[in-house]
Amino acid sequence: MSASVNRQVTGLSVKSIRYQFTRYIHGCCCLFEEKTGDRSQKLQRDSKENAVPVSRISRIANFGGLAAGIGVGTVAESLRRSLGTSDGKLSPVLSNANIERLVNTLCKVRGAALKLGQMFSLQDETIVPKEIQYIFERVRNSADRMPFWQVDQVMRRELGENWRVKFSVFEDEPMAAASIGQVHKAVLHDGTEVAVKIQYPGVSKSIDSDLKNITTLLKMWNVFPEGLFLDNAVAIASTELHWETDYIREASWMDKFRLVLRDNEIFSVPKVFDSLTSERILTAELVNGVPLDHLTDADASTRNWVAESLLKLTLEELFHHNFMQTDPNWSNFLFNESCKKIHLIDFGASRDYSKSFTNKYIKVIHGAVNSNRDQVLHTSIDIGFLTGYEDKIMTDAHIDAVMVLGEPFSSKTPFDFGSQKTTQRIHNLVPVMVKHRLVPPPEEVYSLHRKMAGIFLLCAKLKATVDCHTLWNTVYSKYTH
Repeated sequence: MSASVNRQVTGLSVKSIRYQFTRYIHGCCCLFEEKTGDRSQKLQRDSKENAVPVSRISRIANFGGLAAGIGVGTVAESLRRSLGTSDGKLSPVLSNANIERLVNTLCKVRGAALKLGQMFSLQDETIVPKEIQYIFERVRNSADRMPFWQVDQVMRRELGENWRVKFSVFEDEPMAAASIGQVHKAVLHDGTEVAVKIQYPGVSKSIDSDLKNITTLLKMWNVFPEGLFLDNAVAIASTELHWETDYIREASWMDKFRLVLRDNEIFSVPKVFDSLTSERILTAELVNGVPLDHLTDADASTRNWVAESLLKLTLEELFHHNFMQTDPNWSNFLFNESCKKIHLIDFGASRDYSKSFTNKYIKVIHGAVNSNRDQVLHTSIDIGFLTGYEDKIMTDAHIDAVMVLGEPFSSKTPFDFGSQKTTQRIHNLVPVMVKHRLVPPPEEVYSLHRKMAGIFLLCAKLKATVDCHTLWNTVYSKYTH
């Protein structure tokens, strides 16, 4: 496996590894703060092997057992507190024992629960209590690996009984395990090294029931404010997860991005092998590189180059191509120092954006760049951020938030992401917007803002300085309505 060190796999995050046996480390509420070392060896050493519960009944049984265990744990914790043997500051429901029950169950069932965890782990604790953030962050960064007999079942079903003959080498130990599937290194008969992503059995058919079960638990705790529009967020998570479990769809997006970026000097996309790809199996080139969190100690020119390149690509995806890979996970961008390329992987969350949406959205951003609050307000109503009947507190908070996000692009001097306070300033406005929001945001912005926020956080993590104003003007000048 040494050849796979510092390699990444098409479609899956390998950030899961570090947290397998560090169950009580707190402060992991940011998606981009982990630093991992030898991922493949970590996975082999620390990852738990657990068969994926496949049938609907078995998955329901896991959630039912979880609910019962939480009930017993809550009673026990309340008793300990009444006897003075526990000084827990959290709700008895969120005792350490119950958190362990929840994390262990969700890591075992995988799938939809981890997707929901990804969404909520990015939220500020003014929206999602930090205890819930902690649970979901651990769930998102943890996934049990399925035993090889289940791997073999999936491979037989998708590629035929003699699937092994299609490879000269196939490593039984996975390189990575995540929410939807795990990845194995293999070698084709012509010597090409590939990553084979294998979907966990039963995950695609259980998305809606799993989301229903986990949101029922969350609602029982009554921890989310009404302004979060939890049901709407869950419905969007369901749609995205159905996308991500369709590997033929993902392969088509990889081909689409590969075509668009074929002459790009900075970015590249691995080649998909269609004959070894199905709805539940995706085989693509294994690419060399390190996730971008490994560049925090790189020289300033490299950090600035990476940040500017990704900002430019993100804007061009939305405003020039009208489609975007919307998962901002650092491990989806691999920097290859030898050829100075950034490999793009994991296209399961890719989506189109209609011209009518981008026509309005670019006006919102351009209004912020030019400090035009009226334009931001009117276009925000037109696009559906606001109804026009919000009180002044909500209206001002929304406009202020948009103006803050526009600051990097309005700055006439290179913007220093390392010293910016954008995230904190937005967080200060979030409680007001959650309390006074009348409608959920437009469906398109859930994934879009996840990507934009992730790229901003990436730039901040790299302490990059970027001439965002010139970058924006270049993109805006080429935009066609």
